[in-house]
Amino acid sequence: MQIQGKLDLSRLTRPVKVPLLSLFGCLMFSSVLLPAGRISSLKVGPNKRYLVDQNNVPFFMQGDAAWSLIVELSDTEVEQYLNNRRQKGFNAIMVNLIEHKFCKHPPLNVAGNGPFATPGDFSTPNEKYFAYADWVIRKAAENGIYVLLYPIYLGYMGTDEGWIEEALANGPQKCLNYGRYLGKRYKDFDNIIWMMGGDRHPGPALEDVDLIALGIKEYDQRHVFSAHCEPDHSAVDDYSGGLWLNFNTTYTYGIVHRKLLQDYNRTPAMPFVLIESSYEGEHNSSEVQIRRQAYWSVLCGGFGHVFGNNPIWHFDTPGFFAQFANGVLPPRKVTWQQAMDLPGSVAMESWGKLFHSRNWHGLVPDQKHEVVTSGLGEFNGLDYLAAACTSDGSTLIAYMPTSRRISVEMSKLAGKEVKAWWYDPRNGKAAAAGVYPASGRHEFTPPGEGDWVLVLDDAARQLPAPGGGR
Repeated sequence: MQIQGKLDLSRLTRPVKVPLLSLFGCLMFSSVLLPAGRISSLKVGPNKRYLVDQNNVPFFMQGDAAWSLIVELSDTEVEQYLNNRRQKGFNAIMVNLIEHKFCKHPPLNVAGNGPFATPGDFSTPNEKYFAYADWVIRKAAENGIYVLLYPIYLGYMGTDEGWIEEALANGPQKCLNYGRYLGKRYKDFDNIIWMMGGDRHPGPALEDVDLIALGIKEYDQRHVFSAHCEPDHSAVDDYSGGLWLNFNTTYTYGIVHRKLLQDYNRTPAMPFVLIESSYEGEHNSSEVQIRRQAYWSVLCGGFGHVFGNNPIWHFDTPGFFAQFANGVLPPRKVTWQQAMDLPGSVAMESWGKLFHSRNWHGLVPDQKHEVVTSGLGEFNGLDYLAAACTSDGSTLIAYMPTSRRISVEMSKLAGKEVKAWWYDPRNGKAAAAGVYPASGRHEFTPPGEGDWVLVLDDAARQLPAPGGGR
């Protein structure tokens, strides 16, 4: 195979055995979760558990699935969406740079421009299309939002949702050059996180995906890379040989907390997020299901999670409306604008506020149940209590999907006294639950039915109520 240009990739078996280490040696410069208008690129943190900014401030990913944003919305609608997500604390959105199916006239955007002058030919990028994509990405930056940008979404196995057939038809040289085009174009954007693949194992397109990533990195060494694989896999499962993979992603509709802990326990350690699980408005997902996977994502060692909602992810693409039950009434259709304020989005706002109000990046999963010792629920079921304690013992956070009495070994916590709080994940309200000695064992019972979060703090630190400050 002959690849033209300054990268000698004539051997593309994995791992890629070419002298490219210098290309990756000084990976990404850093950035931070900053207020709107003050955003910059990210890098892997020193303990390999999360991403950090250029000042080594940890980045907590509060993500939203907005796959069809670039192609399906008008200027005004893009700003409406971004403003709503910013107000709810979202700081990352998952977006297809080029959409294959989920828009009114795929792959055209609302102005009628397609990504390629010759349809499907990666060597013919359309300036009008990419100029609009630039505008959307910059608008996200103005709102303090990172874009998890998919340059070539492959599509679910056995469907026409993605670009896998076009990748194979274009071949290695055009894929490499397409990556170079993107690297040159987006190297100076501050808010991009590159996401390769999408919804499937790359299979025969693995080398083509590699080449797109390597082409990007030839010109863009500022931004971190990860991948979106097939369900019940992680990025390192499908792209373990990729020299470009900086952090891992978990994708599962199965036993979510178990898959998360598997990724946490990988060696060597690699930062990971829950990139996808059940979406609100799909597969009969319940409100508590949406909440518990978000809390599990952090309490099982991840640095965040991407929330999904149907119809938000496709923005009312015809034929893909979601239906929601409304009490005792029959299911009703909702628009993406209405869906932005449904219980899932409200709960994600509360979820983000809770973890921002505590030392989330210092949490260590209580896998051996040494701190929370009873009331744990079934490990292989949906009732699993996930708990994590900071390494210094100053804060414990425990999420229970259903109300139950639990026991805590108080001697594992720091200080002389421990202040307890109950946090309602439905609405973000916190209630003080007493002060107790940091010794012996104590039982706690939530103030009501449903799912709850118990927060225990070293009383001497006088931390604000959970969700009440950063």
